[in-house]
Amino acid sequence: MSYRTALSEVLTSVVAPAAEPTRSQGRFPRAAVTALGHAGLLGLTVSGAYGGGGRGLPEAADVVARTARVCPATAAVLGSHYAAVAVVEAYGGPWMRAEIVAGRHLSSLALAERELESDSGLLTPSSGAVRSGDIVALRARKHQVVAAGEADSYVWSSRPLAAPDGLTLWGVPAHAPELFVPARPGGAGPYGSGTSTVFADPVLVPADAMLGADGEGRDIVLRTVLPWLLELRAAAGAAVPDAPVVHVSGGPVRQPADFLAPS
Repeated sequence: MSYRTALSEVLTSVVAPAAEPTRSQGRFPRAAVTALGHAGLLGLTVSGAYGGGGRGLPEAADVVARTARVCPATAAVLGSHYAAVAVVEAYGGPWMRAEIVAGRHLSSLALAERELESDSGLLTPSSGAVRSGDIVALRARKHQVVAAGEADSYVWSSRPLAAPDGLTLWGVPAHAPELFVPARPGGAGPYGSGTSTVFADPVLVPADAMLGADGEGRDIVLRTVLPWLLELRAAAGAAVPDAPVVHVSGGPVRQPADFLAPS
């Protein structure tokens, strides 16, 4: 079965019937996410070597665009997931990829540490990381996280452990102790997308949860995360006027604020 056929079936049978309560009541589309996972669409962009769909950004954008026509909140969740998976696919371990392919794992981005008035909230985190043996303590307040409290993991940013500049990315399990999400979601994402703030006070992760090398996260954000977010947001709809500007590949790109809610 093609991914488009699988998506069409999920949109018709699960996403569309739940779209109105998701929109009107702000209810996270859990049934839709589960169905998308069972249909193999959460693992669409994971390598075929792990049983994934082996597809890329064009196919992910197609899925987000088709989903957005039915339920914008579900599309926002998918967009954040696919952008996070792009990082996991390049730097994550085999276990997480296998879980994503099996449809049991939803990921999201936790990068912004202030409201997105400029690119500094994405590229210059103020939160630190402190290592003690094989454990790293991450203390931060991450804004505009899509699927906050609903995702299974976050791609998380901090200042480097030892590198003189840049930032470092981490794979943080959402069930880790000392992660806190307010009971009432709030953020710029579509109503029902679970966009909110995530607090870590601090969260403890193994040192091998680092995604990429220490201090190289800024390049990963610029070369992987932002291009995926920009393309997926464009697929979901027209860019939002007066969005903050992010510099990618040496030039300014106007970043739609409501889809940077994934970070």
